[in-house]
Amino acid sequence: MSGPPSAAAVADGTPLRRRVTVRGVVQGVGFRPYVYTLATGLELSGHVTNTPEGVIAEVEGAPSAVARFCDRIAVQAPPLARVDSVHHDDVPVTGEAAFTILASRTGGRAGTLIPPDTATCADCLRELADPSDRRHRHPFINCTHCGPRFTIVTGLPYDRSHTTMAGFPMCSDCAREYADPADRRFHAQPVACPACGPRLRLLVPRPGVSGPPEPVVGADPVAEARRLLAGGAILAVKGLGGYHLACDATNPEAVALLRRRKARGDKPFAVMARSLDDLWHLVRIGAEERSLLDGATRPIVLLRRRREVPVAGAPRPADSVAPGSPDLGVMLPYTPLHHLLFGLPGDPEGPPLLVMTSGNVSGEPIVTDDGEALERLARLADGWLTHDRPIHVPCDDSVVRVCDGALLPLRRARGYAPLPLTLPVPVRPALAVGGDLKNVLCLGEGRRAWLSAHIGDMDDLATQHAFERAVAQLESITPVRPELLAADRHPAYRSARWADRNASGRPVVRVQHHHAHVAAAMAEHGLDGSRPVIGVAFDGTGYGHDGAVWGGEILLADYDGFTRFGHLAYAPLPGGDAAVRRPYRMALAHLRAAGIDWSDELACVSACPPDERRVLERQLERDLNCVPTSSMGRLFDAVSSLVGVCHEAGYEAQAAMELEAAALEAPAGDPVAYAFALRPAGPTDSSPVLADPAPVLADPAPVLAAIVEDLRVGAGPAVVAARFHRAVAGLVHRVCALARERHAVETVALTGGVFANSLLSSACAAALGADGFTVLRHRLVPPGDGGLALGQLVVAARAEDRTRAND
Repeated sequence: MSGPPSAAAVADGTPLRRRVTVRGVVQGVGFRPYVYTLATGLELSGHVTNTPEGVIAEVEGAPSAVARFCDRIAVQAPPLARVDSVHHDDVPVTGEAAFTILASRTGGRAGTLIPPDTATCADCLRELADPSDRRHRHPFINCTHCGPRFTIVTGLPYDRSHTTMAGFPMCSDCAREYADPADRRFHAQPVACPACGPRLRLLVPRPGVSGPPEPVVGADPVAEARRLLAGGAILAVKGLGGYHLACDATNPEAVALLRRRKARGDKPFAVMARSLDDLWHLVRIGAEERSLLDGATRPIVLLRRRREVPVAGAPRPADSVAPGSPDLGVMLPYTPLHHLLFGLPGDPEGPPLLVMTSGNVSGEPIVTDDGEALERLARLADGWLTHDRPIHVPCDDSVVRVCDGALLPLRRARGYAPLPLTLPVPVRPALAVGGDLKNVLCLGEGRRAWLSAHIGDMDDLATQHAFERAVAQLESITPVRPELLAADRHPAYRSARWADRNASGRPVVRVQHHHAHVAAAMAEHGLDGSRPVIGVAFDGTGYGHDGAVWGGEILLADYDGFTRFGHLAYAPLPGGDAAVRRPYRMALAHLRAAGIDWSDELACVSACPPDERRVLERQLERDLNCVPTSSMGRLFDAVSSLVGVCHEAGYEAQAAMELEAAALEAPAGDPVAYAFALRPAGPTDSSPVLADPAPVLADPAPVLAAIVEDLRVGAGPAVVAARFHRAVAGLVHRVCALARERHAVETVALTGGVFANSLLSSACAAALGADGFTVLRHRLVPPGDGGLALGQLVVAARAEDRTRAND
């Protein structure tokens, strides 16, 4: 292997031939026509082809032209391309007279990267709306710069025969575009038109007749779907990575009906808007949010709601779209079908805002199969707007927010998966199976890690099957053949049990939950692990070494291990999941641990039914089914109920999210912050094994006492919620300062699901930054369990390397 042509070779002038191998996202993004244009413009001969390991070009001609080709091939690549590496090799001159594009080569080890699905580009949108264009109103219009990729790929190399478009032979017009290197659709694998592409259908049940729904005939499916939505119907709409359930977001009855049918509880829905113009009066949109909303990725973006008086006549979503949430999750159309559903100029008016939620019953994976959609969504939908292009890979919408001007991913899926992350340290080929909530798995080898799209919660059998399919699919498009598996230490996690069952003689490395969170933050920020960080890992649940439920942890950690420097003082978790679903139970448990009476004037006490209160009191007295927990997530739940914000949670983190919403309503100028008491752990702190020195305990008793006192003198929930957030930020700063004083560590990683709370994240980062700390926050993977597998991968691979070195 050699570099680009040397200066001596260029000066010599003798014809030169070079083989150039380009790896990265270089298939399905117009890379071969780009190479063709570059080479022919430099009067070079040779060829270019797709292979499983990437794009390989051979160029021959004047050395100076070959040098310019090598210089430009990466820096002038197409917009959707991502070049990871370019390798050059000298090969013998052949005297080839022209430059050609060869058929793809099969076989060999996969090295190319599959691009993610991207939003419909501006050129395709112009054609979609142009009555003179042959793709006018074609619901599947796409080109080299946009459209489905990841969700239709069935194998490598990325050619039409290895996608779900294989069953749609191209018409002569599409075939001509597909074969023309100068055309925007050259080798755009999903290319199609009304004459040869997938077909759209609207299916509705026949009134009063049992049996499967039937196609609507004699009407435009999209126009009829728009009419049904405007009339309050709920439609299952087939998207890129699965079905959505859609309804008019401005129709309270339709939203309430969808919420009941989907068993959604109070969990917020995402809203798709026709354009940015339909959003300005609803939410605050900064420059970063705007670029996310109308860019190629188009995730769901969580935006702060406006508190101002509504603009007269402007469309607003029903209050039941996101009850109790400080944010509204919004996205813009990203497929041609979405644009048609909202209507082109001159079309009849439809809803300007649509609820677009995953097509499933809450807790189940998104539906992708058409037959399954008719069966599983039969009780949810009034009609199905579907088509005959199969979805090979399920892929939910990504969810992000902007925090302090930077991206904070909350669910990494469409638009991001399956792009790999670059690792700061090399790892052995490994599979990390993630956790049981918000499951995402990760394959890694060398310095690359591939995360799956969001899979879901592993307590559902359908999700477990989806997990197995995701493992197989990711292995099929990456070069990784795992030699070890990594899993959480929790003995009951289904993901970990799957790893044990499928090890086939390979080692299974168990990684502590919060250590994995910290390692994920370190890895995405490029830390090599040579120096420890202070990892602040706050979440709801994680299995601890002492058998307790951890979740308020401050660790000194690198990839090789961790020390528990500090944690939230243990409180009983009465009834396990019952305390999670009913935050008032957690509030009463924390009050009792703090020595505070259960006064009837407290909202959490009155929220607990008298019979349950008596049982709970006996349970706490006798320590029955009361696992100790240091969870910061559970403390947020407790405070949320204590101040009267949320007593029963219908979805994960509802109580904490509504507490954040309350804090945002607090008047400006209040400097008061409650304070935790810090002390070293002792033998009575529910931990049978104490570190040397003992970890710092953060006792919330003074915080709870101050909250109760404020409530008794009439302080409202907003004021108390804001003071509590400042207390937690102050705690983080104080304990990190102690860790720096004792161990000279200057870098802090904020991780765990609690740091999806942007108010808390900002306050912690500001306090730490002002005191000279380097603060790491998640920018590439979610802070919650959606990023867990990345940390597991790095920790487990390093642990196995140490084991081998010691053998």
